[in-house]
Amino acid sequence: MSEKSNRNASQDSRATTHFGDQEVPEAEKGARVRGVFGSVASRYDLMNDLMSGGVHRLWKAAMIDWLNPRPGQRLVDVAGGTGDIAFRVIERVGVARAGPILVCDLTPEMIAQGRDRAIDRGLLPGRVPGQSPGGPYWVCADAERLPLPDRSMDAYTIAFGLRNVTRIERALAEARRVLKPGGRFLCLEFSRVAVPLLSGLYDRYCFSVLPALGGLVTGDRAAYVYLAQSIRRFPAQDALAALMTAAGLDQVRYRNLSGGIAALHSGWRI
Repeated sequence: MSEKSNRNASQDSRATTHFGDQEVPEAEKGARVRGVFGSVASRYDLMNDLMSGGVHRLWKAAMIDWLNPRPGQRLVDVAGGTGDIAFRVIERVGVARAGPILVCDLTPEMIAQGRDRAIDRGLLPGRVPGQSPGGPYWVCADAERLPLPDRSMDAYTIAFGLRNVTRIERALAEARRVLKPGGRFLCLEFSRVAVPLLSGLYDRYCFSVLPALGGLVTGDRAAYVYLAQSIRRFPAQDALAALMTAAGLDQVRYRNLSGGIAALHSGWRI
């Protein structure tokens, strides 16, 4: 290994990032995130309904509307966990016309939940990956290192997952790498509330009600303390748009949902 490579590796080993409000070594964050989602995987979908009053379903419907999936489109859904986005795409275009969908998630327990949900819906992957229609394909993978060739996907989606990656810039660069020219990037994420009166109420809900509810339903209060903290640490709408542009995505735009509680960001690989 060259002196420069050794120096870069040493710098990487000392690099830190945030895990909620904690500062942790970058090398540890992935394992911590897996621990959080592994703990709540069996109640993850129930908690989404409870903590949002079902509004997350409307946000995801808006995401699918903006994506406007086409028959045969090759899609990777990153941090796809229990399969919500993949299932909605299949429902929109029809199982017989859906292109290959790869669901990637860092946490094996989340992937297991998604596979079980797919089986319950009768959605089994086709025999020939990438060719036969059917249900999604599932793989445990890091958003910063996707098991996909360059320029291989028509669309990349990530819903409520980007704030959990270790290095957002690398995940965005990886998204651009796997997209074909003309491919679409679409991110749904908690964001910065744009309505002043709503902001204070939402902040109190996140840091008081949400952890208590998470503890009651999942038995892991700390996981939902992390959720609230990770929302607060995530880049605001304009800052995320700037990161997308810096990663090489073009025509970057965003839409606020529910007053900015969540936001949809769109970009294209040109």
